[in-house]
Amino acid sequence: MSEDYCTIGNVPKPPVADGPPYAECVLCRKPTEYPESYKGITLCPVCEWQEAQRTACSG
Repeated sequence: MSEDYCTIGNVPKPPVADGPPYAECVLCRKPTEYPESYKGITLCPVCEWQEAQRTACSG
Protein backbone atom coordinates (compact mmCIF):
# COMPACT_ATOMS: atom_id res chain seq x y z
CA MET A 1 0.00 0.00 0.00
CA SER A 2 1.53 3.31 -1.09
CA GLU A 3 -0.30 5.48 1.44
CA ASP A 4 -0.86 4.94 5.13
CA TYR A 5 -4.46 3.94 5.81
CA CYS A 6 -4.94 7.13 7.85
CA THR A 7 -3.84 9.46 5.05
CA ILE A 8 -6.58 11.55 3.54
CA GLY A 9 -5.71 11.95 -0.10
CA ASN A 10 -6.91 14.42 -2.69
CA VAL A 11 -8.61 16.75 -0.20
CA PRO A 12 -8.90 20.22 -1.74
CA LYS A 13 -7.51 23.06 0.35
CA PRO A 14 -8.63 26.67 0.03
CA PRO A 15 -6.29 28.90 -1.99
CA VAL A 16 -3.90 31.06 0.05
CA ALA A 17 -4.82 34.76 -0.09
CA ASP A 18 -2.43 37.33 -1.52
CA GLY A 19 -3.54 39.85 1.13
CA PRO A 20 -6.50 41.12 3.14
CA PRO A 21 -9.39 40.67 3.51
CA TYR A 22 -8.97 37.23 5.04
CA ALA A 23 -11.69 34.72 5.87
CA GLU A 24 -12.50 34.16 9.55
CA CYS A 25 -11.73 30.85 11.24
CA VAL A 26 -14.99 28.94 11.69
CA LEU A 27 -13.93 27.90 15.21
CA CYS A 28 -12.24 30.89 16.85
CA ARG A 29 -13.16 33.75 14.43
CA LYS A 30 -9.49 34.82 14.01
CA PRO A 31 -8.22 35.70 10.51
CA THR A 32 -7.02 32.78 8.39
CA GLU A 33 -4.55 32.74 5.53
CA TYR A 34 -7.42 32.14 3.08
CA PRO A 35 -9.26 34.79 1.04
CA GLU A 36 -12.56 36.11 2.37
CA SER A 37 -14.19 35.19 -0.94
CA TYR A 38 -13.57 31.45 -0.36
CA LYS A 39 -16.83 29.57 0.19
CA GLY A 40 -16.29 26.69 2.57
CA ILE A 41 -14.77 25.79 5.92
CA THR A 42 -11.68 27.83 6.75
CA LEU A 43 -9.50 27.36 9.83
CA CYS A 44 -6.70 29.53 11.19
CA PRO A 45 -3.28 27.83 11.42
CA VAL A 46 -3.74 27.07 15.15
CA CYS A 47 -7.19 25.50 14.76
CA GLU A 48 -6.07 23.67 11.62
CA TRP A 49 -3.18 22.12 13.56
CA GLN A 50 -5.44 21.22 16.50
CA GLU A 51 -7.99 19.63 14.16
CA ALA A 52 -5.22 17.59 12.53
CA GLN A 53 -4.12 16.40 15.98
CA ARG A 54 -7.70 15.36 16.85
CA THR A 55 -8.15 13.39 13.64
CA ALA A 56 -4.68 11.81 13.51
CA CYS A 57 -4.29 8.09 13.98
CA SER A 58 -3.69 6.99 17.54
CA GLY A 59 -2.19 3.82 16.61
